[in-house]
Amino acid sequence: MSDPTYDIERYLNVRSAHSAAFAPDGTLAFLMDTTGTPQVWSLGEPGTWPEQHTFYEERVTFVDWSPERRELAFGMDEGGDERVQLFRLDPDAGVVTELTGMPEAKHRWGGWSHDGERFAFASNRRDESVFDVYVQGREETGEAARRVYEGDGWLSVAGWSPDDTRLLVHEAHSSFAHDLHVLDVESGELTHLTPHTTEARFQSPEWAPDGENVYACTDHASDTLRLERIALGDDAGDGRGGSTGGGGQSGGPDGSGNTDRSDDADGGEALGDLFVVEDGDGWNVDGVVVDEETNRVAYSRNVDGYTELTLGEFTAPDRIDPFAEPDLPECVAGDVSFGPDADQVAVTVTGSAINANTYVVDVKSGESRRWTYAATAGVPPETFVEPELVHYPTFDGRDIPAFFSTPDDAPEGDTPVIVDIHGGPESQRRPSFNAVKQYFLNNGYAVFEPNVRGSSGYGKAYAHLDDVEQRMDSVADIQAAVEWLHDHPAVDPDRVVAMGGSYGGFMVLAAMTEYPELWAAGIDIVGIASFVTFLENTGDWRRELREAEYGSLDDDREFLESVSPINHADEIAAPLFVLHGANDPRVPVGEAEQIAEKASEHVPTRTKIFEDEGHGFSKLSNRIEAYRAIVDFLNEHV
Repeated sequence: MSDPTYDIERYLNVRSAHSAAFAPDGTLAFLMDTTGTPQVWSLGEPGTWPEQHTFYEERVTFVDWSPERRELAFGMDEGGDERVQLFRLDPDAGVVTELTGMPEAKHRWGGWSHDGERFAFASNRRDESVFDVYVQGREETGEAARRVYEGDGWLSVAGWSPDDTRLLVHEAHSSFAHDLHVLDVESGELTHLTPHTTEARFQSPEWAPDGENVYACTDHASDTLRLERIALGDDAGDGRGGSTGGGGQSGGPDGSGNTDRSDDADGGEALGDLFVVEDGDGWNVDGVVVDEETNRVAYSRNVDGYTELTLGEFTAPDRIDPFAEPDLPECVAGDVSFGPDADQVAVTVTGSAINANTYVVDVKSGESRRWTYAATAGVPPETFVEPELVHYPTFDGRDIPAFFSTPDDAPEGDTPVIVDIHGGPESQRRPSFNAVKQYFLNNGYAVFEPNVRGSSGYGKAYAHLDDVEQRMDSVADIQAAVEWLHDHPAVDPDRVVAMGGSYGGFMVLAAMTEYPELWAAGIDIVGIASFVTFLENTGDWRRELREAEYGSLDDDREFLESVSPINHADEIAAPLFVLHGANDPRVPVGEAEQIAEKASEHVPTRTKIFEDEGHGFSKLSNRIEAYRAIVDFLNEHV
């Protein structure tokens, strides 16, 4: 007997619980979308009925307990505009206080001070194109927001030093070029920790308990991210890290402190002292959390998309002794947060067949308990389909990783396929829960999710294979994917659909203009039609970062025009559905309007614009309307 089928609305009502944080008393706050958008909820015990604390139509973007009081901070934007405002919540009295109140500016939470009296954030309230660093007190302190550093780029605050005198500041020049700084809160002096001329990421930075070191995941001297320690040292203030001898030596597991230093090829200033703690064995160490009171640590590796989580403690600055392996299911895990005394960690767990929920893991034993039970809308979890990890050959001999999911009892030679292309492009399709994908599988579609060149997760060399002039090589990887699908016995080669969002929307349009004969239909969600108009109109704070990936308007305009689908729209041969949010600050809605106008001249074209959404669809009613329309479109044309 085959599984019953369910409509798209049922799947879109599958809930998720995520982004948990512990209060000092052990209460767990988290975000859950039971009402249709993520709101703040809390639990005192695993599996008990949670209490809802916020009741907005707009999405809440994060939640963070004060370290000393039963109060928490949360963020919220309006209509998907990404201009997040900060709020304080008294969960017992149900009182919400707005902390920022500047709706034209973005605010990026930087954490509470250890005494809970102040908090830090970065904001572009002075100049839309750059971020400054601010410190502000609780209302009772009377300390208004004070700009403690005037920035000239994309800054965010990664946390307070153990003595609350300094802030760790992250600077992004592009997705794969970062720097770290230490900011003295009182003097405003900024110390550059990572001077370098070669491109490197420094992500997930954390203060060490001694306040004299910083841990971060970095690829400054490797292809993949490694967990390394940055020693501030006596000379950190002048941006130098000691001698500049030969690089590439990793600190051994015995904590002997072998230093990894690198000389810049052009004779520039060398990177400061870094000590390798965990090298990832060829995979990215993509996140780390350190508890300052206990020296306990959690770090994760991204192994072909799946998360391997390690819990342990520092027994030396460069040595982690692991505890028992967490007994979590095969999953994608994140949002790790230590509980009181660091005896437990909360972690968001999701998998292709597991909707997102919060688990709490005993740090020493590894035993996990599921704390939240976000509903599956009456869809039996056992009907959710796991993908197969495959690798297919492409034009230059590389093997491209992908996740391929087929419905149960897929008919031979008669199964339609949706090629679902992720955004970014510096992103990665991982085996996390996707309700829309499960709907398609339940209703007879196969789903193919490639990680074409340019995707993250496979090293920075792979991620750079689509930069600027190599842009269309990633589109050729999509052609190779379809050719591979044509050889699969279950697939109907005449019913292959391209679908993607954001940069994935560009990939849909590019694949339909470059290889029009491959497609039965295309679905472009908040996608880029013209790199020129996209870069001209995207948010001022994003332009420099995006030009680093795509090419600049000043130097590469002719090339950008040549690869923009809008200039080849007459090649589109299959029906096209274009969806967008009117408030999108990343890919402005004009991208949807212009490609829909051009394509409608010669192929069936549908357009749906949501006036109260931004870069994607956050409100449940809009998601239902959008994906129901997509289902109707596919039923008609595929």
